[in-house]
Amino acid sequence: MTLLRWVRGSIRFLIYLSILAVLVLIALSYLRQRPQDLPWTELRLDHPIGIFTGRKLAKLGDDFAGCRMLLDAAGVVYEPLPPVGTDQCVRDDNVRLLKPGTGQISFAPQTVAPSCPVVAGLTVWQDQVVQPAAREIFGQRVVSIRHLGSYSCRTIAGGDAWSEHATGNAIDIAAFTLADGTVISLSGHWDEDGPKGRFLRIIRDGSCDLFSSVLSPDYNAAHADHFHFDQAQRGTMGYRICR
Repeated sequence: MTLLRWVRGSIRFLIYLSILAVLVLIALSYLRQRPQDLPWTELRLDHPIGIFTGRKLAKLGDDFAGCRMLLDAAGVVYEPLPPVGTDQCVRDDNVRLLKPGTGQISFAPQTVAPSCPVVAGLTVWQDQVVQPAAREIFGQRVVSIRHLGSYSCRTIAGGDAWSEHATGNAIDIAAFTLADGTVISLSGHWDEDGPKGRFLRIIRDGSCDLFSSVLSPDYNAAHADHFHFDQAQRGTMGYRICR
């Protein structure tokens, strides 16, 4: 009886081991096809968005030189700014967006100067989320994005915690202009059931893979007319906000 029990236990162990081996092989095959889903692969702004892309972008806050190299490789036209500010409002990695290159989206007002990680996130978002959604839904590209600013030395409304806007590590996005001049705004179209509302929700959802915090009109009345994006650093596996 003891021998029979041992044989049965051994068979069960071999079955479990075989299943585990098959699962490992499946996982390895998947990851070979999607290296962007691995936490240690090199970040590039033209690589497909992966599970860890957003966290890698946020960590660029510790690597200003590396962040600028990524912007250069992606063809982003910008001017690095010298450190300015004091205490909680020091801006030491901000870049001013200049006239965009051919095929790139312009920002209005053009002189916005967010942190480098925010600009890196915006670059991926424009190329891999915004433009694909615009082409699919409207058959044309977005040519301009209207924002409500990046830097504001202040705390989060109603509290003592400092806002990511205090260092320019955030940006508020309000509207989009298509190639034919059509304007799609959060204040005017977020609640629409038609293509404009669908476009805004698709690009909101896509932004959650790229920014540490994403706040939309679904969050509260204070965000009824814009998306708030920031690259707050909350540790390697820190929590992320998508509302």
